[in-house]
Amino acid sequence: MGEQNGFSLYEQLEFTNQALEISYTPDSSVTRYTYEIIKDGVEYETGTVAGSKIGEFLLQETGEYKIILTLYKGRKTEVVESGIYHIDKESPIIRMKDTSQGSLLKIEKPKKNITIDFNEYIIAYDTQDGDLQSQVSSNASELDLTKIGTQELIYTVTDRAGNTATKTVQLQIVANKQASLLGIQILLLSIVILIGYRIYRYQKSVRLEHRISKYSIQGVRNHSVSVFEKLIKVCQKWNGQIARILTKSSFIKKYSKHYEKYIPLYHPFYQSGMDAVATKLICGIGFIIIAIFSMAIQYHVFASYELLIPFLFGFFLPDLLYFSKYKIYRNTLENDLLQAIMVMNNAFKSGRSIVQAVDLVTRELEGPIAEEFKKMSLELSFGLSIEETFRRFSERIQLEEVTYLTASLSILNRTGGNIIQVFSSIEKSLFNKKKLKLELASLTGSSKIIVYVLFIVPPMFILFISLINPSYFVPLISTPVGIILCGIILVIYICYIFLVRKIMKVRM
Repeated sequence: MGEQNGFSLYEQLEFTNQALEISYTPDSSVTRYTYEIIKDGVEYETGTVAGSKIGEFLLQETGEYKIILTLYKGRKTEVVESGIYHIDKESPIIRMKDTSQGSLLKIEKPKKNITIDFNEYIIAYDTQDGDLQSQVSSNASELDLTKIGTQELIYTVTDRAGNTATKTVQLQIVANKQASLLGIQILLLSIVILIGYRIYRYQKSVRLEHRISKYSIQGVRNHSVSVFEKLIKVCQKWNGQIARILTKSSFIKKYSKHYEKYIPLYHPFYQSGMDAVATKLICGIGFIIIAIFSMAIQYHVFASYELLIPFLFGFFLPDLLYFSKYKIYRNTLENDLLQAIMVMNNAFKSGRSIVQAVDLVTRELEGPIAEEFKKMSLELSFGLSIEETFRRFSERIQLEEVTYLTASLSILNRTGGNIIQVFSSIEKSLFNKKKLKLELASLTGSSKIIVYVLFIVPPMFILFISLINPSYFVPLISTPVGIILCGIILVIYICYIFLVRKIMKVRM
């Protein structure tokens, strides 16, 4: 564009990536003039030119410019404005839509009659031009998509100003596993249908047996077993076989010792701690099957490490059941032990022996404490001594109160003494201890609730934020810095729980 209003270049509406040198030639009547360069709506540069000298302005950074001149002609002033100048030196941006993959694009080997639009995997935009998705070109036509392996896919895009950006992506072509996934789906569906058919046949046979029994001279005995009972027997059989295999490992044998205390809770299903470990292994395998089924439904090709998480979750899930049931069992024993001692003390006051007192507890009480005293009564009837019987009882229960009781009976049995007075003292001390526990629980109840709420708040906060914005926490699990921060947060949270529980715990 030619000279207008004294500017060598009045305006530059089209974007350019070149620096602009603009000069202004004033009239001879101008004694001086000031200039103000506006960039992106903000004052960028100001200055004053004496006389009617030619002013030169250099615009070389990215932005939208405008020049405003104030001309002084004696006592008169005149304002002259230029047009708009657009400079764009910034290259467009090309990035993958899935930022967690970095510069790797993994696709399955396409069929011959299928064309792939590689632009759907990337995002291209420019700060001045906006979306440039439709203007991206690539060398996809030069690649051999029928060849399994890694190739370089190069994206190129140019904005209106002539700035060009390229991005090289590693295109990894893998074998098409859709057929194998479909096979897994069909296999799992066939197993479900077969199980349903077997249940239907079994129920039909049971109904037929009941119908025939009405017209039989001698009624057919009902030996039917429910499906749940059958399933329990099958699981128990598999559990026993797996337990026998696991016994060959010395490490697993040592590990199973931790589960010996749970055997009374699951008798006769569990005969040893190895049965509990076998159940954990079966649960882990079951969760792997569920994960494979869910991935197959979504046509997701799973890796071996993706199955580790469901296996670990299923393997350690029974521990929660074991621990909660054992805690209830222990609390019940602690609560009923005082009643057992009161029954024994009353039996001693009426002139009965220790054997008769133990037998009386089995008849008067119910629950776990009654079962334990039945074992003691049976051991005494087989000829075991009182000391040995109560020692074995103490080893099974592992309660501090039972240890006191066993020690007291052992001393009385060896040295003699007033057993009624001793048991009255034990009964009184246990009663006071239980009373103190209840008072302590009532005093610390509100504090415990606050602590549990504080434990739950962080996971619930993460859950709610994830439901509102699923991508909010993605950088924490998709970037190296985020993974490190996740590890630090987890360590701090675990230390917080440990310290608070230590502080809140009161030993009596």
